[in-house]
Amino acid sequence: MKTALVCGAGGFIGGHLVKKLKREGFWVRGVDIKAHEFDPTAADEFLLLDLRQEADCREALTLNNGTFDEVYQLAADMGGMGFIHSAECDIMHNSALINIHMTHHASQLGVPRYFFSSSVCVYRDMQPGEPEMTEAEAVPANPDNEYGWEKLYAERMAQAYQRNRGMTVRIARFQNCYGPYGTWTGGREKAPAAICRKVAEAEDGGTIEVWGDGTAVRSYTYVNDMVDGIYRLMHSDLEGAVNIGCPQYVTVDELVETVAAVSGKTIHIKHIDGPVGVHSRNFSNERIYSTDWRAQYMLKDGIAETYSWIEEQVKQQQKVGV
Repeated sequence: MKTALVCGAGGFIGGHLVKKLKREGFWVRGVDIKAHEFDPTAADEFLLLDLRQEADCREALTLNNGTFDEVYQLAADMGGMGFIHSAECDIMHNSALINIHMTHHASQLGVPRYFFSSSVCVYRDMQPGEPEMTEAEAVPANPDNEYGWEKLYAERMAQAYQRNRGMTVRIARFQNCYGPYGTWTGGREKAPAAICRKVAEAEDGGTIEVWGDGTAVRSYTYVNDMVDGIYRLMHSDLEGAVNIGCPQYVTVDELVETVAAVSGKTIHIKHIDGPVGVHSRNFSNERIYSTDWRAQYMLKDGIAETYSWIEEQVKQQQKVGV
């Protein structure tokens, strides 16, 4: 039986990835600084470790009977746009430590295949209607935020270890992943979860607040598609960074309209000041398409799954009066 380590298994994408690997027949160890908040882990073994600490990284990577066949490094200090703009020092410090230690010790211990989860935040600001940007066009670099700068550095480090230490590395740049069993309140949630929560809390005909003027353009990738892309990329021969994202692009206001339609409510929007990020993103997915991956969920399909789960969380919260 093949073995896999998932770092960040207590998080949203990591938790779904553990399930995917189990379905593929792997023995899986999950590692995180916290247990999954919403979904009991499917991992065969789950260790509570702080991957900012070098000793904890070595413990995570060490197997009694040898070396992991595959390591998936998704652990990071991150959240939605509000968190990214308010916690720059924590993001740079914590995530850099995790990636420095994990990449180095995975190589030292002889891990043959290593996956790193990067982000489309490595790209510059774009304007609506610009041609699709390929992975190579991230350099010369000008990320919009420090989260993107740290990701870009971690990509370079992983590639250096591949060139110099012989460890096979695969790198995915995620585009706005969403779905059930993810953070939906508290300040670290991303836009789809935040909008689903606000609509679920609103009365029919009510108004919700949205940061910015609603014209920023994004692609939102459903979590099932994302973990399928991760798995296909890990077992491909694609070197260097690879975008994984849904080809459907919408404005923030269109995201709200989609959530409202799924909920069956009439929802009005009040635009307020707040961190928005880049004006637009439009990336080529041609490299991941070469693995026969395609997004199976368009926005309305994925929001239908996500909204029903978040609506239930809101109802449970209201019952206990939190």
